[in-house]
Amino acid sequence: MKFLIIQTAFIGDVILATAVAEKLHQYYPEADIDFVVRKGNESLLAHHPFIKNVYPWNKKQSKIKNLLAITKQVKANKYDCAITIHRFSSSGLILGLSGAKQKIGFDKNPLSYLFTKKIKHIIGDGRHEVQRNQQLIEHLTDKLFAKPKLYPSKENFEAVSKYKSSDYYCIAPTSVWFTKQFPKEKWIELINSLPSLNIYLLGAPRDMATCEEIISHIPNPKSKILNLAGKLDFLESAALMRNAKMNYVNDSAPMHIASAMNAPTTAIYCSTVPAFGFGPLCDNARIVETTEKLECRPCGLHGHKACPLGHFRCAYSIDINDLII
Repeated sequence: MKFLIIQTAFIGDVILATAVAEKLHQYYPEADIDFVVRKGNESLLAHHPFIKNVYPWNKKQSKIKNLLAITKQVKANKYDCAITIHRFSSSGLILGLSGAKQKIGFDKNPLSYLFTKKIKHIIGDGRHEVQRNQQLIEHLTDKLFAKPKLYPSKENFEAVSKYKSSDYYCIAPTSVWFTKQFPKEKWIELINSLPSLNIYLLGAPRDMATCEEIISHIPNPKSKILNLAGKLDFLESAALMRNAKMNYVNDSAPMHIASAMNAPTTAIYCSTVPAFGFGPLCDNARIVETTEKLECRPCGLHGHKACPLGHFRCAYSIDINDLII
């Protein structure tokens, strides 16, 4: 049996899609499971014991040429079942032309007429996105819930072992979307309120400046604060987050990394809401959001580059005391 999973969206989406691989492996332990992702996200699946091949699609250079190359490669592999979790036409094309015996995706995909099986995707029905994704394979497995997982290597854990000599917090202060991101002033207030444990700020290379600015406004920290943004790869960050006293995150990719490691998580929701179905999945999960009744919240599924009304009350009205454990 050969399966293909297609998810060419962002980091968090790929992490959530790993739950489909977990479920397929439970039922078909001898099956080959391959993955198509956007270039840059393939390292998330490095060392994954159930995923045989990962095919990265370069969307930034020669996008159409590379899309057609990936589609041709997929078809040559002759899959028994191909599944697209991504709901856009590019992934629909890969699936539709895959030649797989079963082609499964969501009805919202513009090319869903090419699929052999279509499933409704409904946001706001009380289900988590992982549960919505697993609807695609219920007829092949069952309706029980499987969680996403990442698999850092021994080397990944060794790379961050020097940061684990004492208890620590991890903070991932940024997001691609401004209105999903807890403001810098609020992060500074939180850090000044936390008990005296080491604090590690996490993020991508583009987040280094923001993390440095946060640290610069804490002139006399009670404990060691290190800016690790851009210094750790995905799986090294996952290995560090797993053993944190608490991981403070936005509604963004680091929250899903923590879920995939079953690491303790405090997720801060600003413009978005947990009801969309993208919340933390770890055993020790806390969700913090404003207690104000704001008619403007939520203002969108993915957030905005700025608060549409200019006040950003959904973030600034959050009480820091609600974040302290």
